[in-house]
Amino acid sequence: MNLAIVTGDWDSLREHAQALRIDVFVIEQGVPAELEWDEADEVSTHAVAYDDAGAAVATGRLLPDGHIGRMAVLKSARGRGIGSRVLHALIDEARRHGHRAVVLHAQTHALAFYALHGFIERGDEFMEAGIPHREMVLVLDSGAGEVADKAHP
Repeated sequence: MNLAIVTGDWDSLREHAQALRIDVFVIEQGVPAELEWDEADEVSTHAVAYDDAGAAVATGRLLPDGHIGRMAVLKSARGRGIGSRVLHALIDEARRHGHRAVVLHAQTHALAFYALHGFIERGDEFMEAGIPHREMVLVLDSGAGEVADKAHP
């Protein structure tokens, strides 16, 4: 499968990122729509994956403080490495922005996925939008300990 990953701001990717997040988070996972949208969308770098037919199949975002979030892959597109490609695009963006580490809140069912990409669990399980999560961190260079320790959602 050919896959195009496009990164950009909310204005340029909103239509597709928003539709994906509604499908995955609001409809599939039952997250209340009012919890899905926040002010971070406007200041984040977004990534959207498009399949061979040009359909948007996955999305994620990188906040200015180095947090990755809102990773979503359509159910019909899972298991094909698309989430990995979006995650790597966001990690590359973090490096370009000079972040020494990235932090994310992983749904507990996705811990193994992020661990495969080098993320380490940190802290206790917590609830977010009614779904159990764990914080995870990926160090991008050796000076990241201080940055990662100070990172917050």
